[in-house]
Amino acid sequence: MENQELLKRWRMILGSTVEDRVAGYGASELSEEELLMDSALSQIYGDSTGESGTKGAGLGKSAPKLTKWLGDLRTLFSQAEVKVIQNDAIERKGLKQLLFEPEMLDGLVPDVSTASLLLTLKDQIPAKAKDNARLYIARIVEDINKRLAEDLKRSVTAALNRREHSPIPSAAAMDYKMTIRRNLKNYQPELHTMIPEKFYFFDRAAKSSSRTVILDIDQSGSMGESAIYSSIMGCILASISALKTYVVAFDTKVNDLTELCSDPVELLYGIQLGGGTDINNSVAYCQDFVTEPEKTTFFLVTDLYEGGNQAQLIRRLTEMKTSGVNVIVLLAISDGGKPCYCADVAKKLAREDIPCFACPPEKLPELLDCALKRRSLSKLAS
Repeated sequence: MENQELLKRWRMILGSTVEDRVAGYGASELSEEELLMDSALSQIYGDSTGESGTKGAGLGKSAPKLTKWLGDLRTLFSQAEVKVIQNDAIERKGLKQLLFEPEMLDGLVPDVSTASLLLTLKDQIPAKAKDNARLYIARIVEDINKRLAEDLKRSVTAALNRREHSPIPSAAAMDYKMTIRRNLKNYQPELHTMIPEKFYFFDRAAKSSSRTVILDIDQSGSMGESAIYSSIMGCILASISALKTYVVAFDTKVNDLTELCSDPVELLYGIQLGGGTDINNSVAYCQDFVTEPEKTTFFLVTDLYEGGNQAQLIRRLTEMKTSGVNVIVLLAISDGGKPCYCADVAKKLAREDIPCFACPPEKLPELLDCALKRRSLSKLAS
């Protein structure tokens, strides 16, 4: 049985062209479900004429064929496998045009890399597919919000200056250190516990816009996933009254997206993925937002491949750091894979005590907490 399963797997890996050869080794025929899997895979991983030898075995642009293919994928494979296959369909077969078909977008599993491709091509999407493209982007936004929103807001609350105390009880705002310190006299040895007489709570009524966060986002094509995550992060932060949040995107020109922060989908559609890069120009624009350096955190999301004045960029970021701004360079915000970045510029900035590292999305709340508290990021970066 082990050999039978192994032969079947090799048959499905190599395709129908080796069917006679594996049968010669005693392989049994594929089951009905395995044949469906083989058919779905062969349309992406088979040869250009189709493995049966007949011309045109690919997906084509017929909506019924697309719908059936996507339906087969979702039925036969896990969600993680579906993401890999549908992305391979777009990349290997040059099926970017399929993203312009409403039926295709309806069937696609929400995936950040596919969304970044959509944003890159959004100006080419025909009118009939624009609403579906927006709905697809909205599903991505909703998914990221579910994962990050509460944790990011909690991080901001924890990081704000909460030295003042409040008589209003709230478990989330309890000052555990003071409560324990003031009640040590009430320790009960026989119970091995402390019974507090009084609890202390932080005053959560923070002053409006007591801190400033600036996100400066590289919108070159290679930064697709980072642009999506950082834009949604900007929208979440903009909803917190204790923060003044600015969101800027750039290529060779600067695009101030701050006013779009109330609608993440509109914000993402304001990003123009692709094009050149003038990081220095954008940093200069963002410097005008800095009024209280000691209360300002500046996130530069970029691969550091500078098409403008590199020396001036390093000098400008160093000046911001020296003035008291907390400057952090995020080389990528991505679910997987190592970032591609300009190591030379990153090393020069690191020598100026400006941290440069990639950050997975799930680490963003921890990053924000450390940044607003101005703690060392070396542990997080490592």
